[in-house]
Amino acid sequence: MLMRTDPFRDIDHIFEQLVGTVSRPAVMHVDAERDGDWFDVHFDLPGVDPDSIDVTVERNVLTVKAQRQRRSRDGVESVISERPMGVFSRQLFLGDTLDTDRLEAVYDAGVLSLRIPVSDKARPRKISIRSGNGDRKQITG
Repeated sequence: MLMRTDPFRDIDHIFEQLVGTVSRPAVMHVDAERDGDWFDVHFDLPGVDPDSIDVTVERNVLTVKAQRQRRSRDGVESVISERPMGVFSRQLFLGDTLDTDRLEAVYDAGVLSLRIPVSDKARPRKISIRSGNGDRKQITG
C-alpha cells in the first residue's frame, strides 16, 4: 500500500526549523574565544531591534533570545522573502570559572558581543609552603 504525505506539511516543518516559532525558536550562530582573563562570545543577530534582545544567566546557563519581525506596509507586495524572521534563541553552558556578575554586553552592526571575565578564584595564584626547616617557598598553583 502506497502512503502519501502532505507536501505542505513538510514545507511548513522545514520553514519552522529555519525561522522558528515562539515555542521553538530558531538557532543563532555564535563564536566564542578566550582572551587572557576574558571569555568573549559573539552572536549574529542582523536586523534585530536591540530592545527585543534578552540576555539572562541562571545557574551558569547563558540564554540569549531575540526577535526579528518583517515590517509590512499597505500596498507593498513582497516579491522575495528569504531572510529568517521570528524568535531566535541560544543557550550556552558556562563553567564555574567565569564571573557572570560582571558580564558586559554590546550590540553593534548586527552582532551581540558578550565579555565575561574569568573569576578571581579561577586565576593562578602563588601558594606559600613551609619546608621542614622553617624556610618559606612560593609555588605557583
